[in-house]
Order: sequence, then C-alpha cells, then structure tokens
Amino acid sequence: MPAARADARWSDALLSTVALWLFVLLIFLPVIMARHAGEGWQGVALDGSTVFVSMVFALPLFALFRTVAAWPRVRRLPALAVAILLTAAAQTAFDFVFTGWIAENFRRAWSHLPRDMARASGALLNYLFVFSVNVGLFQLSLSRRRALTQERQLAAARAATQQAQLEALRLQLNPHFLFNTLNAISAMIVTRRNEEAELMTDKLSAFLRSSLAFDPTALVPLDDELELTQDYLEIEGVRFGDRLRADIRCAPEACKLLVPGLLIQPLVENAIKYGVARSNTPVTIAIRAMREGANAPVGQLTVAGGMAAPADHRTIRGRLYDARETRAPGSVMVLFHGSGF
Repeated sequence: MPAARADARWSDALLSTVALWLFVLLIFLPVIMARHAGEGWQGVALDGSTVFVSMVFALPLFALFRTVAAWPRVRRLPALAVAILLTAAAQTAFDFVFTGWIAENFRRAWSHLPRDMARASGALLNYLFVFSVNVGLFQLSLSRRRALTQERQLAAARAATQQAQLEALRLQLNPHFLFNTLNAISAMIVTRRNEEAELMTDKLSAFLRSSLAFDPTALVPLDDELELTQDYLEIEGVRFGDRLRADIRCAPEACKLLVPGLLIQPLVENAIKYGVARSNTPVTIAIRAMREGANAPVGQLTVAGGMAAPADHRTIRGRLYDARETRAPGSVMVLFHGSGF
C-alpha cells in the first residue's frame, strides 16, 4: 500500500467527519427550530437527522480523497473540487426531497416550492463550504500522519547511521590496538621478558572482556568508562614505557554522571597516536572530570595530551546529542572540553 494511502486513515476521517457535522448541527440548530416553530420537536428532529446523512455522504468523498492522495496537485485538486460539488448537490437534492416528504401533502409542498427552492440554493452554498472543510480536515489528518511517519523513519535512519558509525569505530580501534599490543607481547617473549609479556596478556584479556561487555548505545557511569580507559592506558604503558604517563582524576560527584559507552576511547587513542607515538620525551595524558555543584545537571571532562580527528569530533558530538535527547528522566550528561575538541 502506498505511503500516502497508509497515512490517510479511515479512523481519522470518521472522527473528523463526526466532529465537524455535529458542530454544524449545533450551529444551525436555531435555524432549524425557527423553521419548524409550532410543529413540535418531531419536525426539528427529522430535519436535524439529515446531518447523519451528510456524514454518510462524506465517506465516499474520503474514499476518493484517499485514492488521489498520491496524485500530483494539478490533478488532485480538480478531482476533489468536482467531488465536493457533486456531493453537495446530492446532499441538497436529498434535503429537498426529504423536506417535501415532511410536508403534510403534495399541494402544500407545491405551494412552498419557491420557498424551498430558495432555501435549497442557500443550502447548496452551505454544503459546499462544509464539505470543503471536511476535505480540509482529511488533509490535516493526512499531513499529521505523514509527519509522524517521517519522524519515525528519520529516527530509524538516524539510529541505523549511528549504529553503523559505532561499528566502524570499533572495527577501526580494535584491529589497530590488537596489532600493536600483540606485536609488543611477541617482542617481550623473544627478548625473554616473560613476566612483562604475561602481565600485558592479562591486562589485554581484562580490557577485551570489559569492552565487549559494554553496550555502545547505552549510557554508563563515568567511573566505569574511566576504569576501561585506565585498563587501556596500562596496556599502552607497557608498550611505551616511560614515554606514556596517565593522570586520571574524577571528582566523586562527577563519577556517577552518565555517558555513552566507549566515548572517551577515540580521544585517548588519538592522544597516543599523535602525541605519545611521535614524541621522544614523556607525554602525560591527563583526564579530569568535575561537577560544578552537587545539583548541577552536567559535568565537565577534559582530555588533554593529543588531538582527535575531525571525524571523531563529529561522532562524539553526535553521540552526546543523541544521548542528551533520548536520556531517561533523571539521567545526566557530560560535556567534553579540550584541545581541538
């Protein structure tokens, strides 16, 4: 089924049609009562009951509206205009016949024919207006449904894109990190530094276990994220020795704040890649997390010691934005500041 027809729902059409024609009945009720003054409530009820016939006439109008919803406007609008005119004419003809049936006899109906014709011409204009409003309500419901559908599709596409970025990030990080670490372990074994090789193997195993347990799409406490970062830096510390120094400090009130999993990892890896690996002197990677007041909704995290690539900037900003927009009530976010970020 085309998207336009799927968004034009019968339930919306019935609801808007019933509401519109009941409102019209309420507006014209004084006119109907004046028309049947002295005849009792039966005449008013019979005349007012034609509003339900109008609701029935509106249903084929919606069926046509639903059929042409996907047509170009240049074809769609004339088709709807003709349909509105025919529907209003049919409703007017029904009212004319029904009014004559209500009359006591044919002669009386004949004598009232000029008056009824004048009334019918006015009714035709009224019906043209109201049925046009009815179609307008159909269009409003369709537009609302289309907007909701587009929002859902956009959210799904955004989630798929974000997931693809996360998978690409993990594929980018893990092979590079594993290659260097395994090479370092191999070099230790060759040079008979068995204790260091065993220590580095244990740290690598613990880091991989922790990273695989993380859900990159979920929010995690900042102290868990920093603990994973500490494991990573300890492994790289065995590889780089005194050239890599890590200084991680997290204020107690900031450690409970929530961040997306594996958010700090690309910043730290790029700090090593562009800072430590290219330097012959010791480089300190300093990570600071703080919170301005116990009740502050956000914290500040500084990662210093290297530059992140622009692609990492965009990925991290996007994940922070998505987490801020979709977080559960009571959760908090952490803002990142640092050189190049």
